[in-house]
Amino acid sequence: MLKAYSWLTFCVIVWGSNFVFGKILVQDFSPTLLTSLRLFFIVLLLAGISCFKKHVKRLNKADWLAVIILGIIGVFINQWSFFVGLETADPTTSALVLATAPILTGFLAAIFLKEKLTIRMLAGSVFAIIGIYLVVTKGSLSSLYIDKGLLWIVLTMVTFAIMIIMTRSLSKRMDPLTITLYSNIVGFIVSVPFVFILDNPLRIGNTVFDWGLLIGTAVTVHGIATLVWNSNIRYVDASKASVLSNLEPFVAMIAGFILLAKPITGIEITGSLFIVGGVIFSTYQRKQFKAKQKLTGHKK
Repeated sequence: MLKAYSWLTFCVIVWGSNFVFGKILVQDFSPTLLTSLRLFFIVLLLAGISCFKKHVKRLNKADWLAVIILGIIGVFINQWSFFVGLETADPTTSALVLATAPILTGFLAAIFLKEKLTIRMLAGSVFAIIGIYLVVTKGSLSSLYIDKGLLWIVLTMVTFAIMIIMTRSLSKRMDPLTITLYSNIVGFIVSVPFVFILDNPLRIGNTVFDWGLLIGTAVTVHGIATLVWNSNIRYVDASKASVLSNLEPFVAMIAGFILLAKPITGIEITGSLFIVGGVIFSTYQRKQFKAKQKLTGHKK
């Protein structure tokens, strides 16, 4: 159990640090090129894993349509908007905005998957919005300035929520590795022409460190960490694992302090507590409700 939690904590540290590493990478690579290159190395990794496991499955026409949409929205636009946003947005604030994705996912699930929308989810949303407002305004309630990069990060959060909903729907008839491989292939193919359309000027890193960081983070963040998480999540309580995943903004905060010398402010910590608390308050409701149902049924 301790080993499993250690590996899950490693995954959270990797994912949280990705905001800071992304901030570093966009200084040397233009956003669309960075997106395309990362997807290329991710596809290589996933293709290698699929060949090793001999687990590649053919898709029918209906599935291909869904995977193409997922690849465009949930992969290409998701990653591209992330790097465009990090050109100007603060990595800690970006992590906090993205931390609210589970709440938006809950609302989308209520609309498209007919899942129940509760008062508790709405209340949690209010807490999270208050937290974001505190962080964005830096505690100055009289003035509100939103960095344009944060608007792109909001788009990242929206596309991430859409990706979760689509993946959840597709997983009923396809295995996760097949979905991930094909959607990333689509995302990579779509990204290539946009490198020459959107990146002006086109910037590319010219040092071993630049390329090492790009390849290392692509493989580690989207490959190794995901595989490690999926391999160890079965050994721990799902609710406790969810708490760990909500610690990503705090990891981004600490990584920013260590790698970018960015000070940690009291208002950031306060806003973080509101956001993470709101997300936990919203997403834990359903588990508690199911537990009560199971307990009631057992008594009967």
